[in-house]
Amino acid sequence: MLSALFKPTVLFKTLMTIRYLQLSPKHFKAIISLGEQVHGENYLDLTSLTDLYERGVSGGVNASWVALEEHSGSLPSSKCGNRITEDGYLIGFRITIAAGQWQPDQWCSPDLWAVQPEHVCYFKSNTVDASTRGRGVGSTLLKRSIQNAKKQGAIAGLAHIWLASPNNSAFRYFSQNGGELVKKHPNKWRLLSIEDDYHCPVCNGVCECTAAEMLLTFNK
Repeated sequence: MLSALFKPTVLFKTLMTIRYLQLSPKHFKAIISLGEQVHGENYLDLTSLTDLYERGVSGGVNASWVALEEHSGSLPSSKCGNRITEDGYLIGFRITIAAGQWQPDQWCSPDLWAVQPEHVCYFKSNTVDASTRGRGVGSTLLKRSIQNAKKQGAIAGLAHIWLASPNNSAFRYFSQNGGELVKKHPNKWRLLSIEDDYHCPVCNGVCECTAAEMLLTFNK
């Protein structure tokens, strides 16, 4: 685990302010690394991330963002894994697919949504390093994605929230930002764990976690 490679008290003395940038291919390696740390092995790979990134861009607008700690001087790569980028040390990312560039599947209930599917973007992932939670990183990433999703023509966003997150923090965070529960879906990631060798961080073997399908309608 990353925490075993360095002492956070030493690392964060060299880090400074948080900066938010639109997600780009130069961040892919760090995103995959943080995704595995938070969500489990094989959560993302280069192929899947490239596809998600491309579908997050519409009309020249990118709806996906990253959060990085700026640092003074260089940080030894041996102590920071793969999360150092030329823009700073990756502490969070938000992957959002543009409205019209994804299709509702069996885990979606468009008949229960208050808006038409073609006007709904998809919040694929909001991931924040546990050591930096509580600093508003997740909410800021979400707000920036919403701003750009609206520019792309979306009036709402859908997410499948992981109900097994520590202290159910993911559900509470999304609810506090305006998300409303549509439906709960048991075994949402079961097939992913069977076919793509996804290793859920809380399940022993095949993933049996439940997802909360949630819709967040944007303010005009």
